[in-house]
Amino acid sequence: MNEAGPIRWRLHLASEPTAVFAALDDPGSRSRFWADEAPEVDGTIRFRFANGVETDAPVLTREPPTTWVIGYFDTRAAFRLEDDGHGGTDLTMTCTEFDEVDRASLAAGWLNVLLPLKAWVDHGVDLHNHDPSRTWDDGYADH
Repeated sequence: MNEAGPIRWRLHLASEPTAVFAALDDPGSRSRFWADEAPEVDGTIRFRFANGVETDAPVLTREPPTTWVIGYFDTRAAFRLEDDGHGGTDLTMTCTEFDEVDRASLAAGWLNVLLPLKAWVDHGVDLHNHDPSRTWDDGYADH
């Protein structure tokens, strides 16, 4: 991860870009790797987390199967999906428009989205505990 500028994480997935894009774009899939609920109405996703936090995230760009961009907690999160030439996907997530004091927590938070995304898309495994008494706020990485 870089120390200045945008937060950028790269992730390789064994699944093809259409499957990865579908997971990001589908409310049911988002609830398996990102938040407890993530329905979308009129182009805005309502993320609901186990700790009771909710946020509205407008979908800014939706270009299947390569680009998915949302406004997320006062940041901009762009997901770029590239075919790896072998049936998999190279994903680059870039987070911008954030306050520098939030860099460390945002960087950690994005890992808590990306690694569960890989588990879900590549292996059908939901890594979240879905227990409101065991949340990110309480130090649980598997919120």
